[in-house]
Amino acid sequence: MTMAKRIKSPEDLRNLRDSARAETDMRGGPKEVQITVHMGTCGIAAGARDVLAQLAEDVHRASIENVTLKQSGCLGLCDQEPMFTLIDKTGAKFLYGKLDKKKVHEIVREHVLGGKPVVDYTLKA
Repeated sequence: MTMAKRIKSPEDLRNLRDSARAETDMRGGPKEVQITVHMGTCGIAAGARDVLAQLAEDVHRASIENVTLKQSGCLGLCDQEPMFTLIDKTGAKFLYGKLDKKKVHEIVREHVLGGKPVVDYTLKA
């Protein structure tokens, strides 16, 4: 969401409000799927901010309402950054690493929406 847009009408203001609410809701309490982006110094340097932004964008665009996005510090696997932990609807925990925007999009499509983990991007922790 960019704030650079000018508000020219009440409809623009409502759209901005709805977008901000949706983004805030993604960071709210636990839902069926929980994704924690590891945002230690090493993760940020490796591109974790881009990963978090792509996750938020993909979840928002697909109107997925059962996902909580969170941030945490370093997990201690600096050479695998950027990465995130995903706990899916079944309660299974997956650690995804060496991520980029394309991989994030694929994980959202296949795992979050389709229920099938993308094994090629998972790590053994």
